[in-house]
This record gives sequence, structure tokens and C-alpha cells, in this order.
Amino acid sequence: MTHRISRRARLLATGLGAGVLVPLAVSATPAAAAAAPQVVCTSSQSALAAKLQKDITAALANRKGTIAVGLYDRTTKTTCTLRSTSAYDSASIVKVTVLATLLWDAKKHNRYLTQREADLATAMITKSDNAATSTLWKQLGTTKVKGFLAAAGMTATKPGANGYWGLTQITVKDEQKLLALLTAKNTVLSDNARAYTLKLMGKVVSSQRWGTPAGAPSSVAVHVKNGWLSRSTHGWRVHSVGTFDGAGRDYMISVLTHGNSTMDYGVATIQAVARAIHKDMVPAATSAQRYTPTSTPKEAFPAVPAP
Repeated sequence: MTHRISRRARLLATGLGAGVLVPLAVSATPAAAAAAPQVVCTSSQSALAAKLQKDITAALANRKGTIAVGLYDRTTKTTCTLRSTSAYDSASIVKVTVLATLLWDAKKHNRYLTQREADLATAMITKSDNAATSTLWKQLGTTKVKGFLAAAGMTATKPGANGYWGLTQITVKDEQKLLALLTAKNTVLSDNARAYTLKLMGKVVSSQRWGTPAGAPSSVAVHVKNGWLSRSTHGWRVHSVGTFDGAGRDYMISVLTHGNSTMDYGVATIQAVARAIHKDMVPAATSAQRYTPTSTPKEAFPAVPAP
């Protein structure tokens, strides 16, 4: 365990040019353990909050890396958080924000998406196509992206500079705000825009069906977007955001991680959290999963495109 502390200290000292905040979560001594962030859950159903807090904490036990978690269920007013304001490189998670910005801007100009834009959006979300994302990011420009972020109240999200959308800084708190906009009527995104985004998030290709959908029962509709990126500091960033609606529940999950030794390690961490949440949110469900996570997560290229 001493080795783990020294390694993280070295990583922190190395720093990251993109400005990622790296909270330390170590447990070598009682003092360090007391200072580490803990999962906090609240709910109109106190037993549910207690169970989620216990089970998410257990799912994260002995997992390496720095992990942030967000859960919100509208039906029970249940919220769970861990490191909700810590910043991470977005990788492909930002693609949902790019699409939301495109739709928000189109609404402002009272127009529909062009066929070209629709094709790019479909490739960007369902296949995590980086070239399509770069095209839309360049078309929109960071001014419009920042405009959407301001309208959405996503004040901690900072667009990546010089075309590097994959280095946008994100937090669980802001990702949960975005998912909340997608799943309930609001003045920022039209009903059609929300339905369109969720439709694409429900059609992600099979090789990217991992992360927050793990353990989701067939009684729940699933919409997901994942992100993954390896850099020389802090290892693999592996993220997953998803919305889940059905069986008397309406909940959203965001899990952001970095400091993973491999992509698969990060995926396993996220899926352990997701399984714990789904089991507690829909405890009676024993039917087969509708949206089975892949055992071979992959992406052709990392989410740090050339400008």
C-alpha cells in the first residue's frame, strides 16, 4: 500500500497540462482513510439511500484509480455522489454535449438539422466517430459550445482548446445536469431534441455497450455514451453516462474514472458500480438484460483528434 501512495504522489507531482484535478484517495493510515471522499446518498426512501451507499462503496472497495460517481432518480428523489466536482478529461463523453449544442443552436435559429448534420450526429453518438465529432466541433466553435454550457448551467465544464474536444474538462455534477436536461421537459432543449439524442444513445454499436448499462434489467430502457482515452499521466480515462427509464424508475448514472492501468480495468470498475445501482434501484427484476455490455470494449482511435 505504501507503494500505491508513492506512485500517486509521483503522478500528482508530474501534473497534467490539461489541468485535471487529481484528488488523492489513499488508505494507508486511519487519518488518510478519514480524509478520503466517501459515497453520500440521500433519498425520500431512507432505506434505499442506505443500501445504495453501502453497495456502491462495496463495489469500489480495492479498486485503484480515482473514481467519481453520480446517481439521481426522479421517482424517489434519490441522489448519490462521490467526487462530483472533480475534473476529468472528457474523452468521447463530450460528444453528447456536442450534439446538445448543435440542437440547442438549431432551435435558436428555428431550423431542423440538415441531412449532413444528422449523419454526422448519428456517427458521433452511435459509433463514437471522432472525425464526425471534429467536423461538428469545428462548425460550432467553442463560443457556441460555451453558450450551451451556460444555458445548461454546466459551469464547471471547460471546452478543450485548439480543437482538442477530447480534453474538455468535465465533472460528474455537470454530466448529471446534462442527463437531467435530456430526460425531462426544459427550456434549453426541445422535446424533439431530447428524444433525438436519447434515440441515438439507445442505438450505440454493440462493441460500445459497456459501462453504466451493466446489470440494467430488460424492464428498463437504456441510453448510454462512453468515453475512453489513455495519456502519459494518470493512465486510462474511462467514463460512462447513461439514463434508465422503466419499472417505476427514472434514473441517470455518471461514472468518471482515471488512473486505470488498462481500459478494461476502468470498464470493470464502472460496471461494478452500475450493477450495484441497478440491483438496488430495480431489485425485483430477474429477467434478462435488454442491453448486454460487451466483453471486448474498443475504439479505433483515441479521442484526441488533431485540430
